[in-house]
Amino acid sequence: MNNVENLITQHLNLWTSAIKQKSSAGRGSSSKTELYGIKKLRELILELAARGLLVPQDPNDEPATELLKKISTEKTALIKEGKIKKAKPLPPLTDEEKINTPGGWTLIRTGQLFNTINSGGTPSKRNPEYWNGDIPWASVKDLGTKRHISTTQDQITELGLINGSRLADVGDILICTRMGLGKISIVKAPMAFNQDLKSVKLTSFVDVDFFLNTYSTLKIRGTGTTVEGIKQEQLLEYVIGLPPLAEQHRIVAKVDELMALCDQLEQQTEASLSAHQTLVETLLSALTNAADHDSFQQAWQRIAQHFATLFTTEHSIDQLKQTILQLAVMGKLVPQDPNDEPASELLKRIAAEKSKLVKEGKIRKQKVVPIDKKNETLSPTPQGWASCTLQEVVSILGDGLHGTPNYDLNGDYFFVNGNNLNSGQIHIKPETKRVSFEEYEKHKKDLNDRTVLVSINGTLGNVAFFNNEPVMLGKSSCYFNLGPEISKKFVKVILESPYFLNYALTNATGSTIKNLGLKAMNSMPILVPPKEEQNRIVIKVDNLMILCDQLKARLNQAQTTQLHLADALTEQAIA
Repeated sequence: MNNVENLITQHLNLWTSAIKQKSSAGRGSSSKTELYGIKKLRELILELAARGLLVPQDPNDEPATELLKKISTEKTALIKEGKIKKAKPLPPLTDEEKINTPGGWTLIRTGQLFNTINSGGTPSKRNPEYWNGDIPWASVKDLGTKRHISTTQDQITELGLINGSRLADVGDILICTRMGLGKISIVKAPMAFNQDLKSVKLTSFVDVDFFLNTYSTLKIRGTGTTVEGIKQEQLLEYVIGLPPLAEQHRIVAKVDELMALCDQLEQQTEASLSAHQTLVETLLSALTNAADHDSFQQAWQRIAQHFATLFTTEHSIDQLKQTILQLAVMGKLVPQDPNDEPASELLKRIAAEKSKLVKEGKIRKQKVVPIDKKNETLSPTPQGWASCTLQEVVSILGDGLHGTPNYDLNGDYFFVNGNNLNSGQIHIKPETKRVSFEEYEKHKKDLNDRTVLVSINGTLGNVAFFNNEPVMLGKSSCYFNLGPEISKKFVKVILESPYFLNYALTNATGSTIKNLGLKAMNSMPILVPPKEEQNRIVIKVDNLMILCDQLKARLNQAQTTQLHLADALTEQAIA
């Protein structure tokens, strides 16, 4: 046993630092992590327990072969009393199934430990008299989170039980045989259960917790095209090692002890990750909230001094990226140059050019949209910058087709939506629908090399530049054309910043699927820097994003190494 404890304590840093990144919930939300190392440690503990490697054997224990005789005697007595039916004989172990077991142990089929096994059922959903009663009714969704089950999400009535389900007794085990393969729980209050579960009564000569621990190590593979499941015969014929009853109790006690240690490691690791995340958020917020240059410099110095220890997770690096973009649109990323021509002059030229285009009939006269002061969250305006609406710097702002085009499998044009826009490019996916030239001509928009596209339905803020791609726009993306006075890349910085996301979420309609209307896009307040500073900001952002990507690449490489080490250590321990 000391070897197992050493395995945990000597590699403590590996178990707690092997963290797996889960898929992010979306832009603007924190990525979730899985404590992979601790998960592997839990699996290892159970695997060692099932193989007889967790606690030493005691030669004074009654061997498991004697247990089998007692189990057989118990079943015979129950059959004579009419409490259970005689089961179909189980097939003998094959040579492939026979593995070495510790002294005093024996190999058995799981069915040898079952006194009874029953299937559940579902009362008709069409009959309200069967549902919302006082009897708990277990299904797959109720298993897997807790070892013991006493309450369920659904309840049925006595009439529902009689007309479609079956009751499991306290102490029975519920085992999933469909959908949630591997899920298992001990019944702590009488309850009905559905057809995806089996109710099992174990022999009194096996520790229930030992069986649960051992069952969780089985490699269960189901069959089925839509939903995988296992037949009752499979459940009865799995092969496990059975130790003496006294050793079963010792194994359960040791597993509980080590799982409690894993719980502690998990809590400490999660607390550490949470504290780290809070620290990063606090220090980065100090940058964006700095009232003056001195405060900004002090905030930056605090970050710079601990840079290597702060940005050690994907989420912290993503936060750094968002802070860079926010500083850029606030005018805090690069210093202002008093020699730059003020942005107010730039806006005058844009207004004059738009008036000219209106007179020439190339664009329509736009209704003036005033800045919505309650949404203007980027003040104060930096020196040389100007405050305006997005409408004031674009010549055209519109969206794509409202409706479904006539698709053409052999068409030369692609019907794109917001999910085709990302990182400044239009991405044509294998599933992207095609349309004909004629359909494209009916619904085409005025796109050119000064066009910016942004998703405004569903996912908000995906950005792309138009580069003569053969595309037709759907309504989930809008487009706007910029004059030469405004950098497309600087506008991309605005649209990818937390400022735009906050504005979009505040002004979007819809509860499930968010939609940002063209009116809200037109009236969005923005701060425009001098043209020269726009270019300096874009260059700075690009360089810092490269740095962030390098940090993330090194982090991913290190995390991959940690995951491989955790796997290797686990495999070595049970080899």
